[in-house]
Amino acid sequence: MLTVEDNRPVCSSGMTSRTPSLPLITSLVWMAFTLGACQSAALQANQAQVAQQQKQIEQMQEQIEEIKAQNGSHTSLPASASCDHDVMTQATRQGGDKFAAGDFSGALGYYKDALAACPGNARAELNVGRAYEALNDKGQAMAHYQSAASSGDPGESAAETEAHNAMDRLGGSSR
Repeated sequence: MLTVEDNRPVCSSGMTSRTPSLPLITSLVWMAFTLGACQSAALQANQAQVAQQQKQIEQMQEQIEEIKAQNGSHTSLPASASCDHDVMTQATRQGGDKFAAGDFSGALGYYKDALAACPGNARAELNVGRAYEALNDKGQAMAHYQSAASSGDPGESAAETEAHNAMDRLGGSSR
């Protein structure tokens, strides 16, 4: 029981200021248990995330192996003036999938891969321009549309026409 002497609380019934009370000990034990449970939950969440990321890495490695198998044993890059149509076709397809899903940055990366596989290809230039346009980068879009429009490849006249139309739509001079 607490009493007041000389404006100070005094403990009686054998309690001293050094003896902790049962509620205090219970609270401390409960806090320690709760803290341990929280740390355990956080550890489990981290382990689950690591497992998920490991699975994604394994899936990506499988995809890389599939791409390598599809491309055969070609390990060297094509000569700078040549075109690797297989790489361009695959990158264009993957870029189209990303574009259709609204992932314009992802599409741009694949379209740039297609352009690197076939430098100066009007269709590849057009696709890069479209991705930049979707990302609201009018300057880059116009530059790639101009490259597509001036390719001079008779097999790419449809891409050249589309590039001219895109430049007209953006307000640039296409002809």
